[in-house]
Amino acid sequence: MAQPDDRERDPGDLLSTLEVIEAQPLATRAEAYDALHDTLARRLEAAPSGAPTP
Repeated sequence: MAQPDDRERDPGDLLSTLEVIEAQPLATRAEAYDALHDTLARRLEAAPSGAPTP
């Protein structure tokens, strides 16, 4: 199974990651979605903000 963290450097590969997750059994799928959520949340928090801070 490809972990979402393995694909963290290629944002265009999100669809492939979701396809891999969807092909897994339900219990494994839930864990993979949780890991993907954590990965995306970290990336969002690390992304530069578009608005300047006053």
